Amino acid sequence: MTTHTTTPPAPASGERRPAPPQKLRAWVTRAPLLPALVFLIIVTQLPMVATVVISLFDWNALYPQARGFDGFANYAEVLGDAELRKSVLTTIVLTVVVVLVSLVLGLLLALLLDRKFRGRAAVRTMLIAPFLLVPVAAALLWKHVLYNPEYGLVNGLLNAVWNLFGGDAPQPDWVAEMPLVAVEVSLIWQWTPFMMLILLAGLQSRPPEVIEAARVDGAGTWQIFRYLTLPHLRRYLELGVLLGSIYIVQNFDAVFTITSGGLGTANLPYTIYQTFYQGHEYGLASAAGVLVVIGSLIIATFALRVVSSLFREEARS
Repeated sequence: MTTHTTTPPAPASGERRPAPPQKLRAWVTRAPLLPALVFLIIVTQLPMVATVVISLFDWNALYPQARGFDGFANYAEVLGDAELRKSVLTTIVLTVVVVLVSLVLGLLLALLLDRKFRGRAAVRTMLIAPFLLVPVAAALLWKHVLYNPEYGLVNGLLNAVWNLFGGDAPQPDWVAEMPLVAVEVSLIWQWTPFMMLILLAGLQSRPPEVIEAARVDGAGTWQIFRYLTLPHLRRYLELGVLLGSIYIVQNFDAVFTITSGGLGTANLPYTIYQTFYQGHEYGLASAAGVLVVIGSLIIATFALRVVSSLFREEARS
């Protein structure tokens, strides 16, 4: 008795070949992204892992022979350091003031740019310009061109106003007399355009038929703003607060350039810089940096949730 083996017939020229397995198609789709993923891991994740490892060591660059594993002692010292607690408070005050004031000013400017008037494109470009400046250049501009007590524009304008009334204008040293306010004003000037762009996008996404219906029903400008515009802008306001907080918490340029961290303006990034580069305490500075990253990740998680919910609302509308 003989057995015959049958081979499957070859597909005809007009027939489609069977699709490759699902896993194979997924790998083929993701393969072009692998070089970018590897580069991202090398650039971001490996330094973070090295920072975590260094934070577990008692490591002073001036005494390399005394380096040794110290566990979580650096974290305990960071959390118990009075200077660090003071810098945390300074960071909170700086962030809250800058974010809230720039958000209010950004809302006012967004309401202005939402109206049609001649030269609106030029005004929008000029208002966005401060956000496009390099942070160090913006801080230098405020320190030397505006705040300087001898030839600064702020004292010059103050002197011109006082001369109109026949008096001698005071010439205060803004950085020395009100250092934290000087840093806050420079950051507000730079971050107000950021808030303005976010809120302007929210204003321009309002359904015009709803606004028109409210006007037909007799609603005034304030009523439309309070009951229609503000509820619509809630997600955009939250997004501006969260993203602004993430960036302002990490700000280093303005503090370093305007006050060099003195006069009670040292925030967390500047304190870490002092610990690392001036104190040469690598382990201590790394532990402080890890704690700052953890705090920033918590804020970023809330920011991503707000962004995702915003996108879902836009997709449903």
